[in-house]
Amino acid sequence: MVEAMLARQRQTLILDRVREAGAVRVADLARELDVSDMTVRRDLEVLHERRLLEKVHGGATALSSLAQFEPGFVAKSSLQQAEKELIAETAVGLVEPGMAIAISAGTTTFAMAARIAEIPRLTIVTNSMRVADVLFRTGRHDQTVILTGGTRTPSEALVGPFTIAQLRSIHVDLVFMGIHGMDAKAGFTCPNIAEAETNVTLREAGRRLVVVADSTKWGVVGIATIARLDEADILVTDSSLEGAAVPILEEAVGRLVLVSAPAVAGDAAQPPHAGLGRPVAADPDGLAHAH
Repeated sequence: MVEAMLARQRQTLILDRVREAGAVRVADLARELDVSDMTVRRDLEVLHERRLLEKVHGGATALSSLAQFEPGFVAKSSLQQAEKELIAETAVGLVEPGMAIAISAGTTTFAMAARIAEIPRLTIVTNSMRVADVLFRTGRHDQTVILTGGTRTPSEALVGPFTIAQLRSIHVDLVFMGIHGMDAKAGFTCPNIAEAETNVTLREAGRRLVVVADSTKWGVVGIATIARLDEADILVTDSSLEGAAVPILEEAVGRLVLVSAPAVAGDAAQPPHAGLGRPVAADPDGLAHAH
């Protein structure tokens, strides 16, 4: 009876933390509660089965049965950190000196920023306050960084009619897109309608679309679609992607790139450069999908 009461107390505290922060990590809860990781996972399983939160790899998020639920940037950035770093590193391998690129808001695209800052002669358009801040502080002097205006969202994106009007006048080689969810029917989605509309315009500004998303995004559906699966030229995700999703994505996207945490450097993903072509200014040809 005492153990049951203690379990309920732990679970109440866990729910409080999820509601406050939007997301929690198993390791952090285990330290705070002074229990094992396994005990926390069992508590999360109980709360998940009662539909009080959603379990994700390494932790849990607030219940997203409402497609408009959007945790804040800090809450989202605490989850799948290792996977996001590997995805970011692989995605940055697509960028060549002198390119014009666009980067959407998101925690995985944010992980790309410090690496992007080291590549010479880039023109970078972003609606992410976080990405722009990194590039302004640490980027090279020969880079041009353009931060759109707009209305700020919980993910620290700038969105809305003003942002869309600016993005309609630009043309870039690559668009790197962070997403909230990906699904066979709904495609790549977002929980914020204004941000989704802005991301659609950003997507249309690029000759190639590169979606960066960790595997926990599979099966999650936000309120608005950014792109169909077959509109992504490249999807970079991690190898924890559930088996049933792999053939669906291999069939739909131009190229599926899976990164693996334990892999030796150079083996984490297939070479990303193939078929990318040259920057916009030097290459007027249209984009081609690669299967």
